[in-house]
Amino acid sequence: MDKRLSLYSTLLFTFMAASGLARPVGAQPGSMFIEPKLATVVGGVSGGVAGGVVGGFAIAGANDDRADDLYDRARDLIEQGKFDRALGDLDRLIDLKSNRTDAALYWKAYSLGKLGRKADALSAIADLQQKFKDSRWVKDAKALELEVRQSTGQPMSPESQNDEELKLMALRGLMNSDAERAMPIIEQMLAGPNSPKVKDRALFVLSQSNSSRAREIIANVAKGGSNPDLQLRAIKYLGIMGGNDNRQILADVYRASSDSAVKRSIIRSFMVSGDRTRLLGLAKGETVPELRGDAVQQLGAMGAHAELAELYTTETSVDVKKRILQAMFVGGNADKLIELAKTEKDPTLRRTAVRNLGLMGSSKTAEAIKSIYQSDATPEIRKEAINALFLQNNAKTLVDLARAEKDPQMKKEIVSKLSIMHSKDATDYLLELLK
Repeated sequence: MDKRLSLYSTLLFTFMAASGLARPVGAQPGSMFIEPKLATVVGGVSGGVAGGVVGGFAIAGANDDRADDLYDRARDLIEQGKFDRALGDLDRLIDLKSNRTDAALYWKAYSLGKLGRKADALSAIADLQQKFKDSRWVKDAKALELEVRQSTGQPMSPESQNDEELKLMALRGLMNSDAERAMPIIEQMLAGPNSPKVKDRALFVLSQSNSSRAREIIANVAKGGSNPDLQLRAIKYLGIMGGNDNRQILADVYRASSDSAVKRSIIRSFMVSGDRTRLLGLAKGETVPELRGDAVQQLGAMGAHAELAELYTTETSVDVKKRILQAMFVGGNADKLIELAKTEKDPTLRRTAVRNLGLMGSSKTAEAIKSIYQSDATPEIRKEAINALFLQNNAKTLVDLARAEKDPQMKKEIVSKLSIMHSKDATDYLLELLK
């Protein structure tokens, strides 16, 4: 297999996984909605990934991203009924000791119950209730405990004996035929001891309605005080539903919340609803750099070229500036990246700009990279330019540079890249060197 193409494919898959393009995340059965993920594109082929570092610099919020990815994957597996596989991800998530640990313990107990491992399920519930007494998952854990004990033949309250699927089918039918009667029932289901799955579906049913009452109920859930997962789901539904009123609700929740997961979800919802103004405001005014960077990346996904260029001139954090450069790459703003690759004073940021030009792969960027190599005397920048041309599989330009290069070390850098490129231009030049 072409080593060059293999490296490039790996890099592209890394970008797609980070940006949520590799698979639909959080899509509900029967739903057309796909949960957007943040696009994080950092590093080059030469850096490798270890300890939350790609291409030589740290990924902002790597631990949060790792926990979120494990959690989302486990939830997807649970929705597919693959409980055995979900347990592996949940155990890894519990070992991370993140702010998702209580949720992971709940879903571990749920999965164990579905697999018939009742004693282990009750043990996980007890662990959750003992270690996280103040968690918002405790109420749902108690309902799950009743369900597990019922399945073992222990006495149960009548309220917990309803079949979930039948309950949800009836709810959908009632919502279609008599929405006014369905609304208070949904409110009771959201407030009562039903499982998170039932509450999640009830919220989804609400999101399909255009009524102001449905929006009001979703807004109340989005403001918190209920199951944490349900709050995040409500925030996403408000973003999907769009509208000025819903975006204002999201802005109010953002200001009132101190939960970074809630804030990140709202930032994604602003992107989904097309709210550039609020994203730009957060990218400028948010005091937490990681969240400011999240807003920047969502602007990139929206192709907000002018806004990103403006932010770059005012931003003081190097890490956030890196994320602006990545957002420019995601948004396809080659002109600004070329400008910054030539004029940026900070070598680290200039290298990032050159690297992202290599990922863009157009003839226009190739000429710019070649020009940077020829005009910049900094070895690190020149090496980054070589790597960028390698990423583009541009053997012809690399051969031209190698023939003109007088510095033996730089020439070796170019030849090392040509030696693993399956290209006639590369092969002919390598044979030429052997004569």
